[in-house]
Amino acid sequence: MKEKLKVVHFLNQFFGQIGGEVKANVGPMITEGPLGPGLAINQALAGEGEVVATIICGDNYFAENMEAAVGEIAGMIRKYNPDLVLAGPAFNAGRYGMACGEVCKVAQRQLGIPAVTAMYEDNPGVDLYKSDVVIVKTGHTAASMKAAVNQMVNIGKKLLDREEMSPNADGYFPQGYKKNIFSSEQGAKRAVDMLLAKLNGQEVVSEIKLPKFDKVPPAPPIKDLSKAVIALVTDGGLYPAGNPDRIEASGATKFGQYSIDQVDSLSSEQYEVNHNGYNNAFVEADPNRLVPVDVARELEKEGYIGELFSYYFATTGVVTTLANSKRIGESIAGILKKNHVDGVILTST
Repeated sequence: MKEKLKVVHFLNQFFGQIGGEVKANVGPMITEGPLGPGLAINQALAGEGEVVATIICGDNYFAENMEAAVGEIAGMIRKYNPDLVLAGPAFNAGRYGMACGEVCKVAQRQLGIPAVTAMYEDNPGVDLYKSDVVIVKTGHTAASMKAAVNQMVNIGKKLLDREEMSPNADGYFPQGYKKNIFSSEQGAKRAVDMLLAKLNGQEVVSEIKLPKFDKVPPAPPIKDLSKAVIALVTDGGLYPAGNPDRIEASGATKFGQYSIDQVDSLSSEQYEVNHNGYNNAFVEADPNRLVPVDVARELEKEGYIGELFSYYFATTGVVTTLANSKRIGESIAGILKKNHVDGVILTST
C-alpha cells in the first residue's frame, strides 16, 4: 500500500487562527495537524496525504527577524521529514507573501523538499520569489481560497512525480526559464503566421512573453525656482534613529514621512540607515550626503529656491517590487500635490 504524503503547512498569525495584527510579532510555533486553510488542503489531497503539522509565524516577527525565523522554521520542518511543504495562500498580503516565498525557498534549497505557495499578482513576494519557487496565481482576496489550495496540491503532486508543467497550463507565475521544444513548423513560418494574425486583428500569442513598460510623460519645468516649494525624497533608507516605522531593509512595502521643520542639518546621532546592498558608513557619518538638508537650507536662505518643504520622505529601494514602488511613489506624490509642492530632489544610493 502506498504511503500517504506528509505535508507541513506554513501560515501567518491570522490564518493560523491566533489573532490579527496585534499578534503579528509572535515568533514561530508549531502544532500537530491542519489549521484553517490546512483543512482545505486535506480535502484536496482526498486521502492521498495529510497535513501532519502547521507552522505559524507572525508577519512582523518574520520580516524583522528573517534569519532567526528561517532557522527556527527549517528545524521544525526537518523534524517532520515531510514529502511536501505548502505555504499560504498569501493572496495580496505583502509581508505574508514574502514569508511564504522565503519558507518555500529554504525548504527546497536547504532541506531538499518540494514546496509550493500561492499569491495575487501584485504581492511583492511574487517578483522576489517566482524564479525560485512555484507560486500559484490567486485572486485578490481569500474568496479564491479553495481554487488556490486545489492548485497548490495539484502542483505539489506534479513536483513530487517530476511531471512536466507549464505556467499557462498549471496556473502559476512564469519563472523566467526558457525551454527548448520541438516544433513541426520552422521558426520563420511561425513568425509570419503571428504577423498575419496581428495584421488581421486576431489574437497573437508570442512564444516568449514580452516585457511591458509604462510610458511616463516628463513633468513640465519649474518656471521660477526662487518661488518654488522643493521637497526631499530618498530611496536610500535614511530614517530617524530607531527606524520608528519599521521600514524593511530590502523589499520595502511602505515609506516614512519625517519632519525637518526648522532643521538646518541632519546629525548622525539622530538618523540611521536601514538599507541592504550598499556601504552605509558614509551616510551614517553624515546623513546630509543622502538627504541634503544642509545644502537645501543654504539655497533657501540665498533665495535660489523659494522654500524647503517641512518633511522629507524615505523608503528602501533595494529589491522593492515594481508594484510596491509604484504604489509608494503614487502615495508620496499625492501628499506632495496636496501640499502644493512644485518639485522634488530625489536621491538614491
